[in-house]
Amino acid sequence: MIPVSPALRQYLIITGNYWAFTLTDGALRMLVVLYFNDLGYSALSIAMLFLFYEFFGVVTNLIGGWLGARIGLNRTMNLGLGIQIIALAMLLVPAAWLTVPWVMAAQAMSGIAKDLNKMSAKSAVKTLVSGNDTQGRLYRYVALLTGSKNTLKGVGFFLGGALLTLLGFEGAVLVMALGLLVVWQLSLTLLRQDLGKAKNKPKFRDIFSKSRAVNILSAARLCLFASRDVWFVVAVPVYLSVHLGWDNWLVGSFLASWVIAYGIVQALAPVLTGTKKGAVQTPGRMMAVFWVALLMALPAVMASMLQAGADPHWWLLGGLWLFGAVFAVNSSLHSFLIVHYASEDGVSLDVGFYYMANAAGRLLGTVLSGVLYQQYGLNACLWFSSGLLLLTFAISFALPKQ
Repeated sequence: MIPVSPALRQYLIITGNYWAFTLTDGALRMLVVLYFNDLGYSALSIAMLFLFYEFFGVVTNLIGGWLGARIGLNRTMNLGLGIQIIALAMLLVPAAWLTVPWVMAAQAMSGIAKDLNKMSAKSAVKTLVSGNDTQGRLYRYVALLTGSKNTLKGVGFFLGGALLTLLGFEGAVLVMALGLLVVWQLSLTLLRQDLGKAKNKPKFRDIFSKSRAVNILSAARLCLFASRDVWFVVAVPVYLSVHLGWDNWLVGSFLASWVIAYGIVQALAPVLTGTKKGAVQTPGRMMAVFWVALLMALPAVMASMLQAGADPHWWLLGGLWLFGAVFAVNSSLHSFLIVHYASEDGVSLDVGFYYMANAAGRLLGTVLSGVLYQQYGLNACLWFSSGLLLLTFAISFALPKQ
């Protein structure tokens, strides 16, 4: 048997914990969409069910980073799992109780749980892999954790649809809650008790980052994720349904496949960004600038071709796959840089602040996607995406050189 170091064992426990949570998170999202669509809810009503999910991501990341530094990342990670179990249990009430406000409250709980779990997992990697000579390994670990999470989220979309078909809504939710309960018990037992706890307990005012590098990267991250969601969240699925005539299952399967492929590319980012003397090349400012410049051109080209009357089957769908691949590399680069820039003591403070910006970008992109598509159409969303990427490009020049 190959010996496993204590640090690697903790990394594997954290990753397994994150995987289990992500599967239920993706499955729950698909369950809610399909179930309430079958009940005859409008698209706007279904979208409203996820409003608190995104909003509480902003709040949770900001406060969760401070909480993790004070009480330990093992506790915030387990707290996230526990809250997700409560959110699932809230959906096991009689069908007559499943009103929009009730489900919005359950989704708010799920949003809090998701961001507590994600912040804890990303922060914990920094505490397990440290030192200047191990930055290439840190990049690989972060890319694997990030990429596998998104791949499993896509798998969760398929899982949600399958469970709904086989077991019905209540049966599907019950199976997920029981499975997560087992993972939670294992996590409570196996995770290191002092994981990520700061030596000096931070005060609440410390939730805002004092690091110039973290602040710049957070601003870039906000614009980066807004540039994706401004056309991907609402505009793309509605366009595929209305203009290309796809049914709900085809749209859902395509988006799930896109998320899975996106996660795979994220995990492969250390290979795609190159090696130096046989070792993984540690990303810096110029690598971040190069990849966002490449991404910036894609929505502009797609918008230009669609405006010229090009076949959307080629230019929209092909552009989506290419955008997803390049975006995945950008996302992995940023995910490494925040762990790299974060302070060793109380790492979750910086990581929480950064993912607060990430959540704010998703929220902004989601709102803009609906407004721009309804008023001006898909092309406006694509041009706006390119403009947000131009902002990301400009901000990235202010990152530290190395």
